[in-house]
Amino acid sequence: MSIRIAVALAATIGAGVLMSTAAQARPEMVGAHLADYSPGTIVVKTSERRLYLILDNGHAVRYPVGVGKSGKQWAGTTRIDGKYRNPAWSPPAEVKRDKPSIPDVIPGGSPRNPMGVAAMTLAGGEYAIHGTNVPGSIGGFVSYGCIRMLNDDITDLYGRVSVGTTVVVTR
Repeated sequence: MSIRIAVALAATIGAGVLMSTAAQARPEMVGAHLADYSPGTIVVKTSERRLYLILDNGHAVRYPVGVGKSGKQWAGTTRIDGKYRNPAWSPPAEVKRDKPSIPDVIPGGSPRNPMGVAAMTLAGGEYAIHGTNVPGSIGGFVSYGCIRMLNDDITDLYGRVSVGTTVVVTR
């Protein structure tokens, strides 16, 4: 076997392994014991790193998410106050302070944009439920307080909810 073929084969196998271990979109219909919430409510359970969209008294759509890292988590009730496709991103002051070399604006669609393909901003702060261009971060304590989703999952959720939707974040 020539070295060129061996290198190509190794690269193909390596790419397949990397692709098979990456996070994949996986919203699931689940039975939910979340009777305290009205249908249409988004409930984020930080400790589980899961987001639930309540469908009715016993059912929800569940998505894996990335949540705030230690010291950056929050809990409370808010509402979606904006919905954006391919949003540009300006780092909040806290992010800029921690990472001063980060650009003041990262355009929508850029692979460096941490918002991914869509974002839904939350009233009362600098937080959002948004996609990500780093799918391996889903399931972790990774953000400055935003709720991070796989791009396919944020696209699905984006189509299911509207501005004004209630969002409850619990620890």
